[in-house]
Amino acid sequence: MKRNSYRKLKEKTIEATLFLSALSSVLITIGIVVVLSYESFGFFKVISLKEFFTETQWTPLFSEPKFGILPLISGTLLTTAIALIVALPLGLTVTVYLSEYAPHKVREVIKPILELLAAVPTVVYGYFALLFLTPILQKFIPDLSGFNALSPGIIMGIMIIPYVSSVSEDAMKAVPMHIREGSYAMGATKLQTAFKVVIPSAFSGIAAAFIIGISRAVGETMVVAIAAGMLPTFTVNPLEPVQTLTGYIVQVSLGDVPHGTLEYKTIFAAGITLFLITLVFNIIGFWLRKRIREAY
Repeated sequence: MKRNSYRKLKEKTIEATLFLSALSSVLITIGIVVVLSYESFGFFKVISLKEFFTETQWTPLFSEPKFGILPLISGTLLTTAIALIVALPLGLTVTVYLSEYAPHKVREVIKPILELLAAVPTVVYGYFALLFLTPILQKFIPDLSGFNALSPGIIMGIMIIPYVSSVSEDAMKAVPMHIREGSYAMGATKLQTAFKVVIPSAFSGIAAAFIIGISRAVGETMVVAIAAGMLPTFTVNPLEPVQTLTGYIVQVSLGDVPHGTLEYKTIFAAGITLFLITLVFNIIGFWLRKRIREAY
């Protein structure tokens, strides 16, 4: 009797702990949204949404300030797009090799080494982009600026490969073996089975990996702060210096701007914009996963 009571108490304790853990994540998210919304409200009482989202100049720290967020959004999306162009095909290729071709011993060696890329401090990636990759690119692209969007975008793509490949590989390994065997029985090759059978079956997990990669690239700070130039330019040219939303937040957060001023509140306006961009990508990812599950 005492043993059953102890077991029930133990189960209830574990259940309560798990519930509090889940609740804390929800409360933290709500707290972040409340803080960003409250601080941004003071900014938007002075600066209209129309000016904020339509002006193409962002110079809030100048004597004649301009508050158009489009240069920061374009810089963020440009570097993210370059990162995805690098990370998605490479990450998917690595995933297919590890899941379908690599022997078990090779997989056990390569996967931990690949995941070590995620442990490298981002400031190291930033200086690697600035001092190593940019000079190499300038030999092939003479017009490339010392600070540009291309170099940090490529490095960010390399940086998020572990996030894409690790989650995608787990999703592909979860596909039952009998599905592969059925494809082989129909005469399909291993490559055809991987791309026409396994990837579609695991696409919800692969889509989740891509969304994680996108969110990681959008929220990256130090690589773009070091190598992109910190110059808010409304452009889609990867050869020019740009500034991202996170890069601007770092710039203002250094302590030179007085707390409580309109200029200081711009970091919260940029922060809630970044939050909304990430939210949109996650909603798109959720919609894609839902559609794919319905299709298969």
